Amino acid sequence: MGNGVRASDTPFAVVVQQGQDYWWCACGKSKNQPFCDGSHKAEGIFKPIRYSATENATVYFCGCKASGHKPLCDGTHKKPV
Repeated sequence: MGNGVRASDTPFAVVVQQGQDYWWCACGKSKNQPFCDGSHKAEGIFKPIRYSATENATVYFCGCKASGHKPLCDGTHKKPV
């Protein structure tokens, strides 16, 4: 699985709740960024990635879809495309 469509030039800050699962959009086509809305099903190439929160915190979900630490941001969006 490669990288999806770049949905944002910055990460998405999300307050997560301990014990909850969040499904990150890997294709970049979701209208509910950074979360999956099923848009990937049209192509069948991408699948959402689950993030399970281990604590109540603000986390930064990747918006460029190229992070090496998917689904979280690792700063890849700062590199030239």
